[in-house]
Amino acid sequence: MILATKFSRSLYACQGAVLLVDASQGVEAQTIANFYLAFEQDLTIIPVVNKIDIIGADVERTKHQMSKLFDFVEPEIILVSAKSGIGIHELLQTIIKQIPAPQGDVQAALKALLFDSWFDSYRGVVCLIAVKDGIIKKGDIITLAHDNITYEVLELGLMFPSETPCDALYAGQVGYLITGMKTIHEARIGDTVYHEKNPVIAFPGFKPAKPMVFAGIYPVDSEEFELLRDAIDKLILNDASVTVEKKTSPALGLGFRCGFLGLLHMDVFKQRLEQEYGLTVIATAPSVRYQVKMKHSGEI
Repeated sequence: MILATKFSRSLYACQGAVLLVDASQGVEAQTIANFYLAFEQDLTIIPVVNKIDIIGADVERTKHQMSKLFDFVEPEIILVSAKSGIGIHELLQTIIKQIPAPQGDVQAALKALLFDSWFDSYRGVVCLIAVKDGIIKKGDIITLAHDNITYEVLELGLMFPSETPCDALYAGQVGYLITGMKTIHEARIGDTVYHEKNPVIAFPGFKPAKPMVFAGIYPVDSEEFELLRDAIDKLILNDASVTVEKKTSPALGLGFRCGFLGLLHMDVFKQRLEQEYGLTVIATAPSVRYQVKMKHSGEI
């Protein structure tokens, strides 16, 4: 399962979702959390059991769990194996038949949702947008509603599956957008894109993620502090659930106190720092927020 924060932001650009459950693991806690994220968005949900052909797969138990927890009718649960291709054609046909087409008005003023982004060393910030209404074309002057900053559209296109440039995106389409943004803080997840002279009512945005686990991250070599800061800035561009604040330790020197959704999230973040940016870092023991009930002065 992907992290709930990424799943949540992606749902705003979708009309449906595939609920994929591992036949050898069954329904897990995050499966339930992600189901209700999709359910609250009133999306069409297609139940699927994957890895049905591996040793240890318990298909009947998994189907029973999905039926009991999510009220699916067992005959409608699709059984697939991504490895061997079993059930893939049936799944694709079900997606085509059951998930509705996106609704939008091409004649209306441009209104697009910025729901994901990442940093490219050569082109700057690349944004993923879902066009709700109107048309966006190369060369258009657009505004981001949150900071009221104006940009020129330098490149846009479709993910097909990699970036494929085109001249325009229309209502109902999802694609990428490059405007020459230089700093990672300009692309706010959940922001609304519109034409400079035609402002629209902004999307409500996303619920901010609540960090549950906190740990300090410090460079082994103090001279790599600036490199670590730049790497963290680039990582949080497409993982807005991480909170970061500068911190100084008498033993470890300058570093950062970071908040994560859980231990796995923290471990993945640390590994990305090491593997993608070649940094050697020290992560302190994780901790959680807690309340202390004082004998005479209440809680702190």
